[in-house]
Amino acid sequence: MRSTKEILEAARSAVQKLTLADEEKINKALLKIADLLCTRDAVDSILAANLKDLERAEGISEVMKDRLRLNEQRMASMASGIRDVANLPSPLGKTISEISRPNGLVIKKVSVGIGVVAIIYESRPNVTSDAAALALKSGNVCILRGGKEAFLTSSEIVRVIRRGLVESGLPEDAVTLVEDTTRQSALELMRANGYVDMLIPRGSAGLIKACVENATVPCIQTGAGICHIYVDRSADLEKALNIIENAKTSRPSVCNAAEVCLVDSAIAEQFLPLLRERLTDVELRLDERAQKIIDGTPAKETDFDTEFLDYILAVGVVDGVDNAIEHISKHSTHHSEAIIAEDKAVCEAFTKQIDSAAVYVNASTRFTDGGEFGFGCEMGISTQKLHARGPMGLPELTTYKYIITGDGQIR
Repeated sequence: MRSTKEILEAARSAVQKLTLADEEKINKALLKIADLLCTRDAVDSILAANLKDLERAEGISEVMKDRLRLNEQRMASMASGIRDVANLPSPLGKTISEISRPNGLVIKKVSVGIGVVAIIYESRPNVTSDAAALALKSGNVCILRGGKEAFLTSSEIVRVIRRGLVESGLPEDAVTLVEDTTRQSALELMRANGYVDMLIPRGSAGLIKACVENATVPCIQTGAGICHIYVDRSADLEKALNIIENAKTSRPSVCNAAEVCLVDSAIAEQFLPLLRERLTDVELRLDERAQKIIDGTPAKETDFDTEFLDYILAVGVVDGVDNAIEHISKHSTHHSEAIIAEDKAVCEAFTKQIDSAAVYVNASTRFTDGGEFGFGCEMGISTQKLHARGPMGLPELTTYKYIITGDGQIR
């Protein structure tokens, strides 16, 4: 087993080799990796490892097991995501701006890879392939540190990826998996100054908080998703029911699932019984005003600040859009919020005042996703404002440098 320090050193040495690879070579490598993931041997070995991970998983809910579980359809989607990334335009070597100075110097601002990107994540095996593909396409070396729950699965996926790199003439250490799943290895990555150029935590609020508080390397904050849906008095109620059902139940274990529904008091008596009837498998945790209209579990104060990742929805009654905006501003994690309304002025007020990475009008929050945004896949969803915000695709994995061309100028 290689130590985390050895992996860091190997990754650092792979940066220059990867920098020399042109777009065509990287694209061929990605397509090769996608093809290898679809071979019978790879599918069988990865699914067998995944089954062992699932058997070892203890004390986690069924919806969390769903995040861990792979099948042939999900593996095909992983390969498809890699192909989508390969087919996207390269973000590298783009001239962002160019100016000519009076002294004759030509100054170009050019996009380049960041270097070594480390990703600490938990029990979603598809993050392994998504992160590797995006990192390679954007000219970055990738260090993956997955959770122990998915370690066997991630190890098999990385084995296939590294084989594809070797067969394509790229350094296999362009993608590595940390073999130590203790907290110590995570801490080593957080403090790997001189080795890691950017750290991206992807997972629970606790993981993100630990990275933000302990990292001495640059860290992108990907926040928990306490996503709100506000149903205005002008809403099409059938449209609202369809959107909320999708946002809550299509996959409740992901960060873009709805956790809070706010209903305008003007339509609450009409709408809440319909919501209760539609969401038969969802536990509704109701504030005092909602409890007077429908049956459900009385909400605790903390329920409106909780990412349930389960079939649970906090429901509150508010007095119009201004009250909804006030509530969301107080409780939001600035991930994704939606308004269901036909009144254009109300929608405009909502989109202007809600300060989240993704703000929806008459659509499900479940679209906050790199693939749905046309990015191929995503490295994570940033809820901060500096450098990256929202689903992180290829451009967010680049930085820039200035290239200055002269003809003997001195100062």
